[in-house]
Amino acid sequence: MSYYKIENLEQYFKHYKKSVREPRKFWEKIAQENFVWYQGWDKVFSFDMENSQFRWFVNGKLNIVKNCIDRHLAKRANKPAIIFEPNDPSEPEQIITYQELYQRVSKMANVLKDLGVEKGDRVCIYLPMIPELAVSMLACARIGAVHSVIFAGFSSSAVSKRVNDCGAKIIITSDGGVRGSKQVDLKSIVDQALESSPEVEKVLVVERTKAKVNMKEGRDLLLAPLLEKASDNNVAVVMDSEDPLFILYTSGSTGTPKGMVHTTGGYMVQTAYSFQNVFNYQDNDVFWCTADCGWITGHSYILYGPLLNGGTTIMFEGVPTYPTPSRFWQVIDKYKVTQFYTAPTAIRSLMTKDYSFVDDNDLSSLRVIGSVGEPINEEAWHWYNDHVGKKRCPIVDTWWQTETGSILISPLSFITPTKPTYATLPLPGVQTVLMDEKRNEINDNQVDGALCVKFPWPSMARTIWGDHKRYQDTYFSQFPGMYFTGDGALRDEVGYYRITGRADDVVIVSGHNLGSAPIEDAINEHPAVAESAVVGYPHSVKGNALYGFITLKLEGEYRDRENLTKEINNLISSHIGPIAKLDKIQFVESLPKTRSGKIMRRILRSIAKGEQKDFGDTSTLINPEIIETIVNNKI
Repeated sequence: MSYYKIENLEQYFKHYKKSVREPRKFWEKIAQENFVWYQGWDKVFSFDMENSQFRWFVNGKLNIVKNCIDRHLAKRANKPAIIFEPNDPSEPEQIITYQELYQRVSKMANVLKDLGVEKGDRVCIYLPMIPELAVSMLACARIGAVHSVIFAGFSSSAVSKRVNDCGAKIIITSDGGVRGSKQVDLKSIVDQALESSPEVEKVLVVERTKAKVNMKEGRDLLLAPLLEKASDNNVAVVMDSEDPLFILYTSGSTGTPKGMVHTTGGYMVQTAYSFQNVFNYQDNDVFWCTADCGWITGHSYILYGPLLNGGTTIMFEGVPTYPTPSRFWQVIDKYKVTQFYTAPTAIRSLMTKDYSFVDDNDLSSLRVIGSVGEPINEEAWHWYNDHVGKKRCPIVDTWWQTETGSILISPLSFITPTKPTYATLPLPGVQTVLMDEKRNEINDNQVDGALCVKFPWPSMARTIWGDHKRYQDTYFSQFPGMYFTGDGALRDEVGYYRITGRADDVVIVSGHNLGSAPIEDAINEHPAVAESAVVGYPHSVKGNALYGFITLKLEGEYRDRENLTKEINNLISSHIGPIAKLDKIQFVESLPKTRSGKIMRRILRSIAKGEQKDFGDTSTLINPEIIETIVNNKI
């Protein structure tokens, strides 16, 4: 019996029990039977829980790109691997077959090698959602370089921090990017970032918009001429299972972004397995995940998951509403998409439009629809089910994180009965538990608690780049011997999980994890600002939005509040990016603080949410009277 593809609910429970009872045998069988290895492993799994060190398929040798491309060439050389749908629907699409992808990745790999990139070197990729982004990621993995994709909406300051943290040797960027009606000068942002990133040796520039850009002699190179000269054959480097594959930065509750390190073998095995089973992928399906490769969703379910399964995946450059709110549905109709995977933010935005924008398109090709990035609310779930899935497509409401690498909790298409707002059951190999405030495991159902995982899984991040202690402290200190997700969850009477929100100071806005600390750091740089606290509050489209409580240095600050608000948001935009701007700013006399000086954020969250009746125990506050003042002046 193969463990790779689950056919029914009875088989799911059988596989799940096996994976809990004998996790090593479970994952070994999947790894042996479904992937190409240069050399087998000495040991399936080893760990040192005290030091939070985990190794899967120990001493196994492989290359993930050989598994994504090369092994498919015998049977699928002419099959579409990547379909690129540009921002402007009048621009022709690109359909890249597996054979063409092999050649393009080989050329890019040879260019990187010619520039001195070696196994273990870090390459930062700051590109829009164009084929060169996917090709660059795969080329790095092919030669053993560690790719670190930076979302092309981040500011120069955010880029510089990530480049410096990982010690990147090369940056791959473009002359610009287009999203909807907007054009972004990415090359200028990189130029500004590199003023404080002197270690970068070369900048490779993709010509996307044909905009005129500054090219620094000796550092900057146009990519196209280099690719033209490069050979379209390349031998994939032998990688150890635990060699780093990529670093991906995510927000934390402190100011420094966390560079999560994912390794090669375990990530490959579990990402491929989860893709197959969550989405019920069939050989001739067309899969579309609308995410950006700057986030983990793009890594796992635009690129690696589909290609490892020999699938066809769509890369979309645009936005849901450009040039019309029908754009998503037109693309599904155009390519006869079978699986559609998007964020609740996009769904909530599109459900405000007239039904005709959906109904005027043929969505009969769809078999599965999915949700990712944050818990989906019930109203959006029903609209998605009724108008997009036409009440015949299962909704896979997936829960996972940058740190987990792949989906951990989700319905399996056509197998798990769905329930609105519930991510339902963990995938085989994932041992989820709820913990109470006394750090005891809760065995009952119809309870809520802190969501943890009590046995390591193959696709988990192995460390934070350059700071393993932070990795230990963040994920393994609160509940010793377990991984703490940072999320709370509810478990219903049949064992289904519903994610109830973050337990730390990370806010999920439009599917993006935003730490409050770096935003507050940016705000506090404004000369008029004394102190700030940023919290999330419910938003009808974004899911959550950001609410800033700000105290000023001078009472009755002379500046016009409207102008001050604009200045603060511009400062945030320049330090982090437009995605982190505050939707609401309330200027306050002071912030509620404990006697030790700690800001009582739970009170501010309650005020921002409009929960203004009972603020719980306020006895530790040094200034409890400020609560009423803040409430009375709430925006």
